[in-house]
Amino acid sequence: MTDDWRAGGFGLYLHWPFCAAKCPYCDFNSHVAKEIDQSRWKRAYLSEIDRYAELLPGRVLNSVFFGGGTPSLMDPETVADVLDGVRNHWTPANDFEVTLEANPGSVEAGRFSAYAEAGVSRVSLGVQALNDTDLRRLGRIHSVAEAIQAFDIARKYFQRVSFDLIYARQDQSLKDWQRELACALDMAVDHLSLYQLTIEPGTAFGDRHALGGLRGLPDEDRARDMYDATQDLCTMAGLPAYEVSNHARPGAESRHNLIYWRYGDYIGIGPGAHGRITLDKRYATQTSLIPSTWLRAAEAGNGDGEVTSLSAQEQAHEYLLMGLRLTEGIDPARYRALCGKDLVRDRLDYLAEIGMITFDKTRVAATPEGRVLLNALIRELLPE
Repeated sequence: MTDDWRAGGFGLYLHWPFCAAKCPYCDFNSHVAKEIDQSRWKRAYLSEIDRYAELLPGRVLNSVFFGGGTPSLMDPETVADVLDGVRNHWTPANDFEVTLEANPGSVEAGRFSAYAEAGVSRVSLGVQALNDTDLRRLGRIHSVAEAIQAFDIARKYFQRVSFDLIYARQDQSLKDWQRELACALDMAVDHLSLYQLTIEPGTAFGDRHALGGLRGLPDEDRARDMYDATQDLCTMAGLPAYEVSNHARPGAESRHNLIYWRYGDYIGIGPGAHGRITLDKRYATQTSLIPSTWLRAAEAGNGDGEVTSLSAQEQAHEYLLMGLRLTEGIDPARYRALCGKDLVRDRLDYLAEIGMITFDKTRVAATPEGRVLLNALIRELLPE
């Protein structure tokens, strides 16, 4: 099955771990640093790209994603040199996508022209709320006015612009969210990522919640009402869900994220980055979370912290786990080819009977109700 990755494509994820400030809800690998030697980081990224090019030569590359952290704090010259290095080693696909995550502040927006010249074709803005009070609660350092201004600037330089919003926030009513989402849909170009606020252990919100200090969060019923309203409003606006939390006009889906969800190969470079690469078999890669540790390892010749061979069963499980997030679902024949077994028919029949999935010989897909209860659905489908 060394060609299985071709069904999902091939991408590169590059992690920039630094932020201007740490948001209280964020459990991503992000760090605040007073000084950053960008030249040193660029050399480490390019060294890792060279190393992976020797492992995976001759491939067509579908996408590059600069994630973080806050990649819009990277020097545009660093982005340009990374993309030059990528093109020197791999052939970009005809619909090659280069995404950069950005905070919608004035400093970052001032760099958009340079990022576009460097080769970035798509920007994803971390707007998070269209309400100044809630932005402050979320620890964001931009205002709604700055976010809208950054969005307008981004539209001048990038064909594709996406932005994120978080809902089910403190003291947010269903009507509040409906109004805010309507405004977002009026702004949207072709893609929105809409996430329900989750309280993660180890974050500032997590600590506050454990002490009973995070008041006003919606109960499960109100959060579900917000989720349902999200699906309805986005569908009516022509941006239906193509994944649990992502909405797009047909053809405007995030090509990079589709590589994950369609279980392709992707290189992970940078602190805390994960990858899936196929050599003689498929391997999972993971790097150190600590920026200084990763940087020294990359400078020494190999930034990967762990490389693990994935069994046939593990690959099939990952394909199921990722693919059922998509409205298109998975191909049961591909599942069978990965692990040599069919999904259990009795379980498929049961889940279809209770409205959680639809299936036939070519496709198994979660229904809207099934995507709400996706973890439970997957537990039903996985072997004991």
